[in-house]
Parts: sequence; structure tokens; C-alpha cells
Amino acid sequence: MTQQEALVILKTGANVFLTGEPGAGKTHTINEYVSYLKKSGVDVAITASTGIAATHIGGMTIHSWSGIGIKSSLSKYDIDAIASREYIVKRMNRSRVLIIDEVSMLSAGMITMVDAVCKAVKNSEEPFGGLQIIFVGDFFQLPPVSRSAQASQFAYDSLAWQQANPIICYLAEQHRQDDAPFLELLSAIRSNTFDEFHVERLEARRVEAHAAPENIPKLFSHNADVDKVNADILASIPGQAKDFHMYAKGAKNVVESLKKGCLSPEVLSLKVGATVMFTKNNPKEHFVNGTLGVVKEFSKTDGHPVVVTKEGKKVDVESMDWSVEENGRVVASVTQLPLRLAWAITVHKSQGISLDSAVVDLRQVFEFGQGYVALSRVKRLSGLHLLGWNQRAFEVHPSVLEKDAEFRDSSQIAENMFNEMDREELRTMHDNFIKVMGGV
Repeated sequence: MTQQEALVILKTGANVFLTGEPGAGKTHTINEYVSYLKKSGVDVAITASTGIAATHIGGMTIHSWSGIGIKSSLSKYDIDAIASREYIVKRMNRSRVLIIDEVSMLSAGMITMVDAVCKAVKNSEEPFGGLQIIFVGDFFQLPPVSRSAQASQFAYDSLAWQQANPIICYLAEQHRQDDAPFLELLSAIRSNTFDEFHVERLEARRVEAHAAPENIPKLFSHNADVDKVNADILASIPGQAKDFHMYAKGAKNVVESLKKGCLSPEVLSLKVGATVMFTKNNPKEHFVNGTLGVVKEFSKTDGHPVVVTKEGKKVDVESMDWSVEENGRVVASVTQLPLRLAWAITVHKSQGISLDSAVVDLRQVFEFGQGYVALSRVKRLSGLHLLGWNQRAFEVHPSVLEKDAEFRDSSQIAENMFNEMDREELRTMHDNFIKVMGGV
């Protein structure tokens, strides 16, 4: 399914699960739909499973939005208490559409709780209280944190998901990788057909740690490895580090969520010669989340770093905002330079970014999807430098493998059905949905 075909379905008001391989354009499609809804005067709640994912789409975590917070279960008393909070009631009653990004990282139990809270606040037994629900994500990527590996952990196993009965929109385009052999390798991991032929391809990209390219990101599975690499290399550069502190304002709980999700740290320590990665998109300045560069100097005007990207573009880096809006009003924001040290980053924090090249260490992978996420950050095989891997690195969850085939089939059926519909009938459906939602 193309992005445009998915948008046609989204605009009908149907519940949707928007999925596809990394680089298929899920975030772009959602941004297009959000822009359409806002122009039409329809309030949309933009949420994600983690703070990192939320910052990518300009939203808040589903835990914060729903009022559930860190709870792992809800009693009837808990639901009533949440539904009596004035700000939660106002927030949900304004909303007509609920988007949940990176849904693979939410458990079935969390989806059930969100559904219960929406029903209570909206005083409706319709799925999610009658909101148009849009799940976004890829179940081959990082799964929910769980003590067990049972199939019931996945969001699609929840009764709430099944009652919402989302139309599956499986995007088939590719906007990240342009390397056919690499795409075939990644597809082999997804289809569980990864074999010795693919191992040989990766063996050709194996490097020893001492021979790994410098000044490109290193992806590790554990935070401790990342922190040590970044701290050691920064300390080895002569001179005094210059610190840049994050500025925050707004609702305290939302600010904390933004801080946790922001790829730029609260205190960013830099030196001339530091390898950095941009953490936000700014097409005007020709950088995106994942663009690499080196600090060449600090501006004599404002002291901000001047970064030269790998493409040779000189950027006078200015602070940028990460914010959460409700009803067109900013309720919280954090301000920081859109940079982080880029000698190393965790696989978890790399989800959602694109890299021209990376040194990847998969020797301590411990979770289904980690190896796949790490490999799929890189645009082409020639940019991949592997320190090694373990047995788990290229494994996919058997339940997800089976479910993915079902998703693909369902998407094809939906694509055929909507392509056969009269264009005028579809326009009428789009107009009617906007009117019912109180838009113009």
C-alpha cells in the first residue's frame, strides 16, 4: 500500500493500524494526516509508547495523555479517579482522533487500560470511547518490556484492539534504504529466512574494534557501553568542555516526559573536534534527526557550536524546542541545542532515526528485534561496520512472524476494496467524517 492510499483510508474516519518496514514512511504519513485534521479544525491527540518516540512526532506519551502513568493495572476505583480529573476530562473530550505511535512497545494490558479510561471519560461503550484510533508501528521492532515472552504481551492480542477492528495499512514503499542486497537481507530477517548466505554478507562487513571507522556512531545494546565510549573520547580531546544546559517550562509532569524522550541531554558537553549527531529535523538548515557532523568552533557571537556536517554543510547551531501542544496551546516545552555526542548511542534510542553509516555491536543483544532495529537504521550495507553478533541478534518473535503474514493479507484486501470504490463516494466519506467530528 502506498502512503497516499493509506491517507485515503485514514480520512474516512476508520480505525487503522499503520505499519510497514523501517523507512516505509509511517511517520511522514501520520504527519500528513495530522496536518489535514488540524486544517479541518479536528482536534487530534498525538501520543506514543515512549518519550523518545513522542518527541519524534511532537506529542506526549500515551501514559501521560491517558492519566494512567506508571500503573500496570487499573481497578474500577482507579478508572473512576482518572475520569474525575478535570484536565484529563477536558483533554479527552476535546479529542476526536487518538494516534498511538510505536505501538509495538505497548503491552496488551496497556491498550486495555487506555480503552477503559477513554470509555469512562467519554461515557461511551464504543471502542476507545468513540475516538478514531490509529495504531502506528512495526511489531518486528522493539517489543514491550515484559517478564515473559508470551504472545499475550503484544498490543494486537488485547480485546480492545480486536473490538476496534482496525483496517490494516501496510506501507510497501521504501524511503530509507536504496541498497537492494541490503533490503533483501533485512527482509530475510523479517520473514525468518535469514541463512548462511546472509551471514556471509554480514561477515564481509565485520571489523575489529581497533580498526572500526572513527567519527561515526557506534550502536550498543546497553547504556553502560554508550556512556563509557562517549565520556572517554570526549575526555581524550584537549581543552575544556563547554556545557549547554536545557531550559524547560510548563507542566512539570509533561516537562519530565519531554526530558526523558529528548535525544539531546539536559547538559550537553562539547569540545572542538567532538563528533555530534543532530536530534531534530530542520530542512531549512539541511539537517535531520540523525545527520552527523563535527564541532569546528564556537561562535564568537553567542558561543553556540558551529558544526560541519559530513556533507560539508556549515551549520551555526541554534537552540530548538521540543513541545507538547493541546488544543493549539503549548502546555510544556524544553529548549536545547539539537545535538548529542555521536560516538555511541543505544539501539533503543536509535529507533526512528536514519544513519548514513554506523559501527554496530550486536554481541550483547538480549531482546527480539534489537538486531533488526540496529541494522535497519543504516541506509546501505556499505555504511554498516559490525563488531560482532550473538545468536539472538537476527531472531524474530515467532508470534510476530505469524501475525505479520495476516497483516499483509488484510492490507491487500483493504487496498483492493478502497481502490475499487468510486472517488466521489470516498470524497463524501471524507467530508462527512470531518463534519461529524465538528470540523469544517
